[in-house]
Amino acid sequence: MLLITINYLMVRNSLNPATEKARAVVAERYGIDPRLLEPGNVIQIGREGIPVRIEGIEGIPIPRLIAEAQRELKDEALRQLWTGSLLALAIMAVITFGLAWLVAGRLLRPLHAITSTARRLSESTLHERIGLRGPRDELKELADTFDGMLGRLDKAFSAQKDFVANASHELRTPLTIIRTEIDVALSDPEVSREELQEMGMAVTEAVDRSEHLIDGLLVLAGAESPPTLVDLDLAEIASNEVGITSNEADGLRLRLELDLQPAVVKGERSLLERMVGNLIENAVRHNTPDGWFSVKTTRTGDRVTLEVANSGPAVSPEEAHHLFDRFYRPDKSRSRKTGGFGLGLSIVKAVATALDGTVDLVAPKAGGLRVTVSLPAAVPADRGSGS
Repeated sequence: MLLITINYLMVRNSLNPATEKARAVVAERYGIDPRLLEPGNVIQIGREGIPVRIEGIEGIPIPRLIAEAQRELKDEALRQLWTGSLLALAIMAVITFGLAWLVAGRLLRPLHAITSTARRLSESTLHERIGLRGPRDELKELADTFDGMLGRLDKAFSAQKDFVANASHELRTPLTIIRTEIDVALSDPEVSREELQEMGMAVTEAVDRSEHLIDGLLVLAGAESPPTLVDLDLAEIASNEVGITSNEADGLRLRLELDLQPAVVKGERSLLERMVGNLIENAVRHNTPDGWFSVKTTRTGDRVTLEVANSGPAVSPEEAHHLFDRFYRPDKSRSRKTGGFGLGLSIVKAVATALDGTVDLVAPKAGGLRVTVSLPAAVPADRGSGS
């Protein structure tokens, strides 16, 4: 409407109908020859040849009649312009609203797909994806981000289900042992003192197993929450953990290779002790008699590295890929014997991830494992203060 108004004003100010056209309108209106209205012309009329000059018609001067005719022509032209412009505006409005409806529907179709998918989602339908096809625009990026979020949620829910199922299974075993031992003792009215002692030992072992499992679960839960960070030396922690497992290592006649250089990190003591302890316990327990294990700590630039390697049975690449999974045991009978639950390396990875670190595992063909944990080094106090 603004453009039409501006156009109307510009045409009105510049429109000036030709004088010839105005004379033609006056001549047609009064039924005379248009040449009689031309200024300065003398027209011969009649046989006598008497010259006649027309100065006016019905008392109105010719210039005024021509001016009024020009004004009428101008008003008619402006009226036609206004009518045509409004008609064009109405037609364009209909076309524009129709095209806008179609284009908006096409543009909003991906949003409808995202909305409908979100409405259908539940714990059992997290596998669904939008799978939006089209150019890499903002809506495609939004749909891909939503699909990525669904993938992470699906993975988290699956891991949670597996975790609960495995934890329930692991807890059921010691509880079944306890229940069986107690039922057997109660069903025998003449149970001896020796049998009661054996029952008590079995129950104590099952309780200890349950406590170890619960401790591991609590460590995992603690690793997934923000830890309290203090400066700690991995070399000192590794030295203490090696001392704790020294008797077990001596029983297997294992050779120790120790290279502990200062490696200060920011972490929580309980989590780091459990991480280092699990690596060293695995290196000792999953070893062979007369074998070896090594523990090394180093600092390179702004990273601190803990490497624990050992001899032992060969681990296939398929098994090595799953060693960080919770409750995964490549040799379940051996793990039962050693009291493991398949949580050791899961705890190691969870602690390293909580401290912005990484874990790398290599299974040499000769046997054993080599696990390398890389953590950010603690910034010295003088550097942190900017002095």
